[in-house]
Amino acid sequence: MSELYKPGDITPASGQYELTGPSGGSKGQEITSIKGHPLPPTPEPNLYYKLVDKTKHKNG
Repeated sequence: MSELYKPGDITPASGQYELTGPSGGSKGQEITSIKGHPLPPTPEPNLYYKLVDKTKHKNG
């Protein structure tokens, strides 16, 4: 299972993050977050974020 991140955690890599339940089940929503920025609050308690599509950079 991929690592889960809590709201407020610093984004480890820019990309699309899927909203998931505590056991990793998808909630059908994604957000875009930029490396070094905090992940936003979730709409419900006990939800997490999972990186599903890392941003591809032209120069690296």
